[in-house]
Amino acid sequence: MTQNPPDLRPDLAKARVPHDARATAPNDTRPGQPTIGMVSLGCPKALVDSERILTRLRAEGYAISPDYAGAEAVIVNTCGFLDSAKMESLEAIGEALRENGKVIVTGCMGAEPETITGTHPTVLAVTGPQQYEQVLDAVHTAVPPDPDPFIDLLPARGVSLTPRHYSYLKISEGCNHKCKFCIIPDMRGRLASRPAKAVMREAEKLVEAGVRELLVISQDTSAYGTDWKDRDDKFPILPLARDLGSLGAWVRMHYVYPYPHVRDMIPAMAEGLILPYLDIPFQHAHPETLKRMARPAAAARTLDEIAAWRADCPDITLRSTFIVGYPGETEAEFQTLLDWLDEAQLDRVGCFRYENVEGARSNDLPDHVPEEVKEDRFHRFMEKSQAISEAKLAAKVGTRMQVIVDEVDDQGATCRTKADAPEIDGNLFIDEGFEGLSAGDIVEVEVDEASEYDLWGQLTNGNLD
Repeated sequence: MTQNPPDLRPDLAKARVPHDARATAPNDTRPGQPTIGMVSLGCPKALVDSERILTRLRAEGYAISPDYAGAEAVIVNTCGFLDSAKMESLEAIGEALRENGKVIVTGCMGAEPETITGTHPTVLAVTGPQQYEQVLDAVHTAVPPDPDPFIDLLPARGVSLTPRHYSYLKISEGCNHKCKFCIIPDMRGRLASRPAKAVMREAEKLVEAGVRELLVISQDTSAYGTDWKDRDDKFPILPLARDLGSLGAWVRMHYVYPYPHVRDMIPAMAEGLILPYLDIPFQHAHPETLKRMARPAAAARTLDEIAAWRADCPDITLRSTFIVGYPGETEAEFQTLLDWLDEAQLDRVGCFRYENVEGARSNDLPDHVPEEVKEDRFHRFMEKSQAISEAKLAAKVGTRMQVIVDEVDDQGATCRTKADAPEIDGNLFIDEGFEGLSAGDIVEVEVDEASEYDLWGQLTNGNLD
């Protein structure tokens, strides 16, 4: 069991190879069965793309290899959000070429094929984000399919790269915002929401397959459905959230812009239909910094919204990410951000230092902040957010709460509370009486210890499962 690092960024998840896919898809290879490996980089939205590709391949009779040696070809799903992420993607492609030799590249960085082929000219193909058919065509060319309809079976959930008990549910693609530091709209296009019936069908299948927690993701979750010209509801995310909440699983909302109609989602949290948790990318608090970012939110109104959310649902957990060292950020603007954080008292906070991204309009802004100043501000910001987190978690000692079990080993059980999303937030650890627990169990604990980011607790007699 490991504790979470304080600067873990939700936009840069760990690279994933399909070890977990073996747990949710039949993967005992038959003689002559073609095999494919997958390295998935970047955010949960990219992870969903990887799962869709692997599910299609499994349906065509391919086996999924958890390592390079067992694969006849490897797909690398890249991230292109930041230059550092692009470097990570290029390194992953290089490793796959060295270890396997046959590599197909897809994902956000695939929108820049010359960059990839310029560094790695021997890759078999390069496709952009969401180009599922082109990826499959490239796989068919490299490793021809050989399905056996009497042997190759696909479970209802498909292939998953997450544990059995939680799953990401992507409800839309693209984004209509024009934030100057972001190139996601250039790579993934404008907002395109999935039909609500399709989202619900997928969610129902996931819950039927044993998923206990649905993590709702998109680039702009609160804008879901507003791209539909003919719609019954002005803000379709509101009825969708309630419909998802009726399925009996935990429902966690990610990437929610703080539009006024978000306030109408809070009653569903207070009623227990969806988790009292909002992941909102505030990014900054000074109005001039937000203006230079071209952000669709105003910090002054945001504090009022936070107060209203907490009035309607006192248990709500608020998570956000911020950028420090944005071009033109003065010491006074940064101090405003620290003061705002003091007042907002957010529960979960991530921060990263601004960096240029090829193609982003922020690159051309004047007064770029020196690296040593960015570093200093990053540490000052994290010091303040850590103190807030420590105080909030200390206040939970002695309380009882529900937790979901993520992992059990010989040292104890690693769990999460309703306030914790997987991989980006804290954990609750149980180190006594955990032997009968399994991943996916939802149990009641009493909190007896807290640190800056994590909790420890004991099982109560009111076991829920």
